[in-house]
Amino acid sequence: MTTGFAIGNRQIGTGHPVYVIAELSANHHQDFDQAVDLIHAAKESGADAVKLQTYTPDTITIRSDHDYFRIGGGTLWDGRTLYELYGEAYTPWDWQPKLKAVADDLGLGFFSSAFDSTAVDFLESIGVPAYKIASCELIDLPLLQRVSRTGKPLILSSGMATIEEIEEAVKTARQAGAREIALLRCTSAYPALPREMNLRTIPELARRFDVPVGLSDHTMDIAVPIVAVALGACIIEKHFTLSRSLKGPDSAFSLEPQEFKAMVDAVRVAEKSLGEIHFGLTASERSSRVFRRSLFVVEAVRLGEIFSDENVRSIRPGHGLHTRHLPQIVGKRASRDIERGTPLSWDLVANP
Repeated sequence: MTTGFAIGNRQIGTGHPVYVIAELSANHHQDFDQAVDLIHAAKESGADAVKLQTYTPDTITIRSDHDYFRIGGGTLWDGRTLYELYGEAYTPWDWQPKLKAVADDLGLGFFSSAFDSTAVDFLESIGVPAYKIASCELIDLPLLQRVSRTGKPLILSSGMATIEEIEEAVKTARQAGAREIALLRCTSAYPALPREMNLRTIPELARRFDVPVGLSDHTMDIAVPIVAVALGACIIEKHFTLSRSLKGPDSAFSLEPQEFKAMVDAVRVAEKSLGEIHFGLTASERSSRVFRRSLFVVEAVRLGEIFSDENVRSIRPGHGLHTRHLPQIVGKRASRDIERGTPLSWDLVANP
């Protein structure tokens, strides 16, 4: 049983409802009103929390046209520099306390991915209840130490990470004061392919680290989060947009509101269906018990007549003796006349 924790008034961990996070990222398209609309739509779509990313182009990279800083390799952003991309994608910092107020009023959790120490200082000033560390920052040990010193819950995304890198990150966070840690299985491709998700890693992460484990999902398929929940995911994070027709850095791998709601609804069904280890009747099965098989007299039998395979059979419904008694019954004699269709009982069997 993994150790859980709370973000705001929501308990996170085994035995609690899955914590569903709508990642807003760049899907506000540098429009504050659209960012507000995203938060309202996330609430209506069933999210438990919304998450931002707190950086500027200058805190996450440098302005440079050098090949090192130009994106390639078959991504959505090939040909652009990192500085250009993050200049388009970042969320203005002066929006963030205002957006937090919107989320607070709606009863939504609100926190952010911090990308450097200045972001942590800023997020502390507005009172976020938790922190996310993005997959690419998992190896930024000074950042992990800074976030961990806040003492707040810490969600670590593990895209691209080896088990040794995850171990180092968790150890670093714990040594710096983090006591409430969750890990997210992640495939850092945009969009990600279901066949590369390797969701069987989820229970293994929980076993190795004894922390709540979830999924940061970049696939376009809502089936993937459902499988993750079945494997023990306590957190689901998914990119969220008002419409993929509003083109932006993240729109191609983000869910629209109706898709997100369908995912949340399916997650809620999945978590309920897991239940507990149980054998025997459930409340709703009681009326079906009658459809079990039992021993019935299927041909009229006269007093003293021998029971045989021809006049006693295992059939539905379940009002007669258990089928295990058939060998004991065959060869015995009837204690009285018995009509066809009578459930067999011991008082119908004559004593030797």
